[in-house]
Amino acid sequence: MYAKFFGLKQEPFSIAPDPRYLFMSERHREALAHLLYGVRGGGGFVLLSGEIGAGKTTVCRCFLEKIPKRCNVAYIFNPKLTVEELLQAVCEEFRIPLPEGGQRALTVKDYVDRLNEFLLRTHAVGQNNVLIIDEAQNLSADVLEQLRLLTNLETSERKLLQIILIGQPELRTMLARPELEQLAQRVVARFHLDALSEAETEQYIRHRLAVAGMERPVPFDRGALRRIHELSRGVPRRINLLCDRALLGAYASGRSRVDERIVEQAAREVFGAPRKTASRPVRRMVAVGAVGVVAGAALMAAIGYAMRGTGKPVAAIAAAAPAPVASAASAGLAPRASAPAVPAAAARPQEDLPPRGTFKALIPDEQEAWRQLAAAWQLQLGPRGDACQAAQRQGVHCYRTARSTLAQIRLLDRPGILTLDDGSRDGGRVLLTRLTAEEAVLRVGDIAHTVPLSALAQVWRGDFATFWRAPAGYDNKAVSDRGPVAEWLAQQLAKVPGLPSEGPLRARIQAFQLAEGLEADGLAGPVTFMQLNRVIGVDEPRLQGVH
Repeated sequence: MYAKFFGLKQEPFSIAPDPRYLFMSERHREALAHLLYGVRGGGGFVLLSGEIGAGKTTVCRCFLEKIPKRCNVAYIFNPKLTVEELLQAVCEEFRIPLPEGGQRALTVKDYVDRLNEFLLRTHAVGQNNVLIIDEAQNLSADVLEQLRLLTNLETSERKLLQIILIGQPELRTMLARPELEQLAQRVVARFHLDALSEAETEQYIRHRLAVAGMERPVPFDRGALRRIHELSRGVPRRINLLCDRALLGAYASGRSRVDERIVEQAAREVFGAPRKTASRPVRRMVAVGAVGVVAGAALMAAIGYAMRGTGKPVAAIAAAAPAPVASAASAGLAPRASAPAVPAAAARPQEDLPPRGTFKALIPDEQEAWRQLAAAWQLQLGPRGDACQAAQRQGVHCYRTARSTLAQIRLLDRPGILTLDDGSRDGGRVLLTRLTAEEAVLRVGDIAHTVPLSALAQVWRGDFATFWRAPAGYDNKAVSDRGPVAEWLAQQLAKVPGLPSEGPLRARIQAFQLAEGLEADGLAGPVTFMQLNRVIGVDEPRLQGVH
């Protein structure tokens, strides 16, 4: 009804579990990683729990779209069944032929025998079998016991059936009962899907609007977004209900922006009377925001002037400014050990900079840029020669990419080299030492300058380079299955909370990649190693401002 009014191709806040709208927060990525592991694991149970409306079923639908071709899946979405009814449903989902009705009804043994025969036959041709049970908190104790017995179907090498239980928090309580201890001991991986944080709620709303085709600014103002999080408690289904009704209310009143008043009215219509919250210091926030806008506009003008060839160097775009009060949240998992970050050099006033030509203050030579970055890694590279070869002899490798984004740099969480467009073919370089939600700190030699991200975007090409600490024996080839580096990798993956500690290495690498928002190809290259180093706390410099 309101889609065309807001420039949307379709209504973005349906409560149907459409995988296209799946918002992969850190929690959702971990949940999907657990389900994916269930496809390649060695049998047993995988448990995914979460509050009503937290996105469990949507994650499951996304998982079903990613299942390999050589995997058979049985999906039970209504588990209020007797033991016989459940076994019959499982056989039907696996398309196991059952005998026609004769003089007697089929027994539990009949179903189990045919299921066992099917599992052995498919295992012999290299196929896996996964049973997914949604709303598993509705399973009776008898049915849970029968499911445990199904996991006894095995060869000498592995169990033949992987069972994934998806349910509300009561499911965890059920499995804690003493009479279900045997089943609980067979849970090889478990994950609880929490609600979204305030920042994730805003990202979730923006994501769904973008998928629905919105190209305009988001129609919710800042106060409305905060109130939506408060009233929905970060539960995706409640967010959908509230946003849908708020957009409908704005459309009905002919308004193109949704404010707190419209959100409050929408909440009364879908949830009843909303909770009252303490008033916020709005005036102070507006004043701080105004200062940021003015400073950002001035710096943008300076960059535009420099790019026309008559201004000062990019290094002289702005004098160092105080960091914003709030820092950006780190993408992916937070590091467990904090390594020393690149020391911030004292910024000089803008008028003290040498009056050189445009962009002359950038680092013109790549080798010099590596040597400046090496100081944070305590590397001795020498004044001449190839910096990366010298670093590699000390167990540290160079990484380069020409297609990075600030979100990816936050994910890698390490200082690095940015190439800026100075009008030349190769560009000039700066060191990125700090990155917040609003600005970046760029260094050239002993000079550090703070610039807004909007200004940086005007001159940054997307090139990013950095160091990373490699395991002994790494030979610049992707790792997937065997060898000393693969053994080291398996040991480190076992330290990551929430990931399976056993099973095929490639499946475990893929599960980690999914949890970290990386390309899930099951091959460990530099980016996968960098993320693993960050998660397990390897001693490497960290990028300031992202924590």
